[in-house]
Amino acid sequence: MSIATITPSRPRDVQVAEIGQDTIILRSRTWDRLKFEVEYSRQKGTTANSYLIQADKKAVIDPPGESFTEIYIQELTQHLDLATLDYIILNHVNPNRRTTLKVLLSHAPQATIICSRPAANALKSTFPELESHIQAVRSEDTLDLGQGHVLSFVTVPTPRWADGLCTYDSASKILYTDKFFGAHICEDKLFDEDWKKLDAERRYYFECLHAPQAKQVEVALDKLATLGARYYAPAHGPVVRYSLSRFTYDYRQWCQGQKSQEFSVALLYASAYGNTAIVANAIAQGLIQNGINVESIDCELVETAEITRIIEACDGFIIGSPTLGGHAPTQIQTALGIVLSTAAKTKLAGVFGSYGWSGEAIDLLESKLTDANYRLGFETIRVRFSPTTETLQQCKDAGATFAQTLKKTKKLRVPRQAVTEAQVDRTEQAVGRVVGSLCVVTTRDQNSHKGILTSWVSQATFNPPGIMIAISPEQNADLMRHPGDKFVLNILKEGRNVRRYFSRQSTSGDNPFANLSTQTATNGCLILDDALAYLECTVQNQLECGDRWLIYAVVDKGEMLTNDGITAIEHRKSGSFY
Repeated sequence: MSIATITPSRPRDVQVAEIGQDTIILRSRTWDRLKFEVEYSRQKGTTANSYLIQADKKAVIDPPGESFTEIYIQELTQHLDLATLDYIILNHVNPNRRTTLKVLLSHAPQATIICSRPAANALKSTFPELESHIQAVRSEDTLDLGQGHVLSFVTVPTPRWADGLCTYDSASKILYTDKFFGAHICEDKLFDEDWKKLDAERRYYFECLHAPQAKQVEVALDKLATLGARYYAPAHGPVVRYSLSRFTYDYRQWCQGQKSQEFSVALLYASAYGNTAIVANAIAQGLIQNGINVESIDCELVETAEITRIIEACDGFIIGSPTLGGHAPTQIQTALGIVLSTAAKTKLAGVFGSYGWSGEAIDLLESKLTDANYRLGFETIRVRFSPTTETLQQCKDAGATFAQTLKKTKKLRVPRQAVTEAQVDRTEQAVGRVVGSLCVVTTRDQNSHKGILTSWVSQATFNPPGIMIAISPEQNADLMRHPGDKFVLNILKEGRNVRRYFSRQSTSGDNPFANLSTQTATNGCLILDDALAYLECTVQNQLECGDRWLIYAVVDKGEMLTNDGITAIEHRKSGSFY
């Protein structure tokens, strides 16, 4: 049946077919929209694909969610005596799937559950009585079902599915990809022989589920590429047989497309019951559809250093939280602290969350950000209990509004950076590829301390140790271009956002040191405690060159302020401006 002839009147059913050696698929099908989440909004129906391998050992892969529990179990028993089932393989776990799992285990209590370690931890908390029946696997672990069916497991964690797992059968060459390479579409065709007609559904599925986690998807693709699969057996949609290479190429291109967007937004959240994650995904769709790269961050799974890196690199950020016992989860409180200490006040912000009764966590996020003078890109989103279809559309609209506001704000604030490389003289492009260490030069004018940001510095001599700096007249040149003038070169550390307090030019009236921890060097200038290292210097010579002064200074003293970390580097696209 073609897509055009689908009618919503057909009842739900389970389609069964052989797809490989000793292997059948059980496709639980609905011709209507299954759920309210954004990913189902094209209303083409969907399939929940489960697989059965019957070798010496019997294994079921990915039983469906509770919407299909009854008809799935009825159909499965037509093809397998559940008393002989050895393994239930779960490529990911969610509350919806647990319902079917519970029923399946009641008929097959002898079966062992195979899943990733994060999934095992979640299951043990739900079914503590089954702990002895749960076996956690890692990448490169194998399971021999006999008759050549050796299953290999690959962990593929993402922000949305931290417990993600893919399973490869060496006998059939089938890779069970779970949430990768799927599509929400329901039709009678089992395989993808008309794959060109699937392009729109595949792309929409990717944008809804994977675009906000493109970085992690690329890592997963690299892992899966080594297996040599001939079929992709996803959790939803047709089995991929005829377009495997093309579909894989598309995924890589779509990931690259996300990463190459001009603007990037960090989307931070934690989700106790899944509702906050659903809202986050809807906001992400509004951003993505308006040309924004989204870095989705589940704060419960990410190291604080990674949050810091992403916040420093993004153009704007949106943070969401559930309310648990009247508070935000600890991970969100930690992320908020990182945002407040790291993100420049010029970055656009947004707040959202879900709650059952009170919603204090949302109020906390909003008040902390507004008190810190961050500008909000949309009206704070508060969702009580589960979001509705209307609510999710409002979330998409909020994402679109945020995207447009971000683009306008950035264009007004830094118009020169909007110039594309194609518009810049090729020589200027080449000169701009010269990189430099990012530093803050501190000087002293009687009782006043000054600091400028620069990357135009390099070592000039070994003996005595000396450096050369290029400075312009507006960069406190009068305080450091005469022989005998003193200054401190603070070499910044990658990952610390000290640079946001300083400008390329000296500005009167501002005190960039007010919010920084400092100490006074022996030459009277300031040392930044958050720097990687510092050098106390004395000017020896100067030379006027074009629009800059070249300053040669000897290093009187220097120290490392931390034993770990690397030097912050500035990369530019043009040699005609910073």
